[in-house]
Amino acid sequence: MAFDIARFNSEFAQARHEQKTDPTFDLAAAQRKLRALIADEPDGEDRTFALGMIEDLAEPPPPPREYGPLYHEAGAIHAEAFAFKGSDEEWADVLAEARHKIWAIADRAPHDEEADIRAMTRALEHIETMLRQDWPKD
Repeated sequence: MAFDIARFNSEFAQARHEQKTDPTFDLAAAQRKLRALIADEPDGEDRTFALGMIEDLAEPPPPPREYGPLYHEAGAIHAEAFAFKGSDEEWADVLAEARHKIWAIADRAPHDEEADIRAMTRALEHIETMLRQDWPKD
């Protein structure tokens, strides 16, 4: 039977999620389950890759990223824009203003946070476009 890399990756992702969220996570059991998925896989790149991933599971995941105050400031603007109640036109205006504020914050942000802050504007832009019924025509 050929190595089902999609299934392996899915099971690995599930194990990593449980490792991060379940205080009773059983590392040895998770590793046994993953090894069973490659039990019939002959030596080669796929097996080596899978065994490496299984061993990596024993390494604790990195701590969650700590963002600085500018990221949190942009996040608050983002959340406030989403929570706005009013007409579609008013909401679109609020979203546009929030996008501009967030973009300006990103301009001042540390390099390693700049892209993450700018990314907050994408959903706002899509909703604004939808509200203004300004989708590109094919």
